[in-house]
Amino acid sequence: MSSNDVKNPSGEKEKKIKQPASQVIKNNFFFMKMMFQASPKFVLFPALDSIRGEISIFVEHVFLIGFVLEAAEFNYSFRRVAFMILLIAGLITVGMIFTVLAGDYMQEKERPKVREKIKLRLYEKARSVDLSCYDDPEFYNSQVLAISEVDKRIDSTMDFIKSVLSGLTVVTLTGSYFLIKDRFSILFVLTSFILSYICSQIYNKLSFRIRMLRYPPERKREYVKRVFYLKDYAKEIRLDPEVTDVLEERFANANEEVYEAEKSLAKKKFGVAFLKNYLFGDFIGDTLYVSYLMYRYIIMHAISLSSTVMLAHRFGDLKRNLRVFTETYPKACETSLYIQKIRDFLAYEPKVISEGDVKPSSEAKALSLEGVGFSYKKDLPEVLSDINLQVNPGEKIALVGYNGAGKTTLVKLLMRLYDTTSGTILADGVDVKKYDLESYRDSIGTVFQDFEIFAGTVKENVILDVAEHADEARVAQALLDSGLSRRVDALSMKLDTPLTHEFSEKGVDLSGGEQQKLAVSRVFYQNASLMILDEPSSALDPIAEYQLNHAMLQATKDKTVIFISHRLSTTRLADRIFMLEEGRIVEEGTHESLLLRGGKYAEMWKAQAGAYIEV
Repeated sequence: MSSNDVKNPSGEKEKKIKQPASQVIKNNFFFMKMMFQASPKFVLFPALDSIRGEISIFVEHVFLIGFVLEAAEFNYSFRRVAFMILLIAGLITVGMIFTVLAGDYMQEKERPKVREKIKLRLYEKARSVDLSCYDDPEFYNSQVLAISEVDKRIDSTMDFIKSVLSGLTVVTLTGSYFLIKDRFSILFVLTSFILSYICSQIYNKLSFRIRMLRYPPERKREYVKRVFYLKDYAKEIRLDPEVTDVLEERFANANEEVYEAEKSLAKKKFGVAFLKNYLFGDFIGDTLYVSYLMYRYIIMHAISLSSTVMLAHRFGDLKRNLRVFTETYPKACETSLYIQKIRDFLAYEPKVISEGDVKPSSEAKALSLEGVGFSYKKDLPEVLSDINLQVNPGEKIALVGYNGAGKTTLVKLLMRLYDTTSGTILADGVDVKKYDLESYRDSIGTVFQDFEIFAGTVKENVILDVAEHADEARVAQALLDSGLSRRVDALSMKLDTPLTHEFSEKGVDLSGGEQQKLAVSRVFYQNASLMILDEPSSALDPIAEYQLNHAMLQATKDKTVIFISHRLSTTRLADRIFMLEEGRIVEEGTHESLLLRGGKYAEMWKAQAGAYIEV
C-alpha cells in the first residue's frame, strides 16, 4: 500500500495517492488484456522472444563459457569443444532470426493497430459521457490525461511484460546455477535486491508526484504554445502585439511552477537514487561479493577457478535482472496510476440515461415545462428556477434575455444534455426521460452559438456523417435554404471540397458568416421535429440575417422552433417571446404585445431599435 500527501507549488495539499499491490496487478493486467484483445500477436510474440533471448544468453554466457573454462581446466578434447561451440552457435542463429521476424517485425507491424483500437474505445466513451463531466475540472483533466497517455502506457506495459518474463527466466536459470555452485551467494543477491527494491519504489512515487504537480502548469504552457502557432489567434496577435506580453508573463509563471514542482522533491530523489544505485547496488554486489568469492576459492578451496569466474561474472547479470523487479514493480505502480485513470474513465456511468424506450414522433413537438429548476452543482445557486412554459406543435418561440439569463441552459435541458434538478419536461405529453435517449436527441436539430466546423468535406459537415450516407439532393437544398449554396457551387470540388487544412492542403477556410450558414444547413438537412437555433445569425450582416430568417421560417413552417438571440430582429418573427432574467421567465407574449407592455423586453428593443430598420 502506498500513501503520500502531495503538495502543489502553491503549498496546497492534494489528495493522497494510495495503491495496494492488488490494485497495481489488476490495473496492469487490465491494460494487458486491452492490448491482447486489440492484437494477440503484439503481446505474445515479443513475450516469447524475451524468454527465448534470456535462455539464449544463459546458454551462451553461462553454459558455453563455463564449458570452455572447464575444458581448459580439465583438458577436454578439441573435438568435443568444437562440436559444442558449433551446436550452440546454430541455436543462437535460429533464435536471432526469430527475434527479427517475431519480435521486431511483428511488434512494429501490430503497434499501430493496438493504439488505434484502444484510442477508438476511449473516443467512443468520450462521446457518451455526460456533458456535465466537461464542467468538472478534475474529471476533465483525468479524461485528457487518460487519452493522452495511451501511447506511453502501451509501450510501458509491453516493456513491463518483457521485463518480467526476462527477469523470471534469468532468475530461474541463473538462480538454479547459483544454488548448485554456491548457495550462500544467494544471500548477497537477496540483500541487494530487497534494499534496492524499497528505494526504487520510493523513487518512482516521487516521480509520479512530480508529474502530477507539473501537469497543471504544463497545460498552461501548452495553451500559450497554441496561441502562438494556431492561425485562429494570428490576427489578434499582430494587431494587438501587447497581448503577447501577458502571454509571455504567464508562460514564465508556468515555467516557474514547473521548476518549483521539480525542485520541491529534487533532494529526496537524489538521496534515494544514491542509496539505490551505489550503496545497495554496486557496493554490496561488487565489493563485498567478490571478496567473498576470493575467500572461498583461495582460502577455503571450496570452489573451482572456473566456478569462481562464472559466479563473479554471472552475479552481475543476476543482480541486474533482480534489479529489474526492483525497478519494474515501482514502474508498474506508476503505470497503474495512469491506467487507473483510464479505467475510471471507461467505467464512468452516464447519469443522463434512457429511463424508457419510447420513440419520439416525427411530427412537430409539443413541449411542456412544469416547475423546472436547475443547478450545475448541488452547492451552487440555481441557474433556472420555477420555469413554466408551454409550446404548441409547429409554434415558433423565442427566448431572449441578457447574458447569463439561462437561455442556453434551458435548451440544453430540453435536449437532455443535462437533467433538471427539479420539475418535469414533457415532449408530446411524455416525460423526456422516458424516451430512448439517442432517438430523442436525433429528433432535435440544433445550432449552438459556439458551433464547430470539422476537418472534413462540405458534405460531411452538413450531414455530420461519412459521405456515403449523404442524400446529395437534401444536402444541396439545405445549403440553398441556409444561403450558402452559391459559395459552395463556386468551389472547385463543390460538395466534396475539404474544409480547413488539417487533413488536406487543398482545404478551404470559410468566413465566420459562411461557417454559421453551414451550421444552420445541418439543421435543415436533419429535418427534425424540433429545431433549436441558438444565435443562428450572429455572424451575419443585416441583409443576410433577414434573408436567413425568412428562409428558416419557410423551411421550418411545419416544425416546432425555438430561437435564442440577442438580436431582436430575429425574435420579432416568433409567434411568442419569453423574456428571461436571472433564471426566471419575467415576460411572455408577442413582439407587439411586449412592446405595448413597456417592460424589460421593450427596454431591450429600444436599445437595439436603431439597428433594425425595415428591409
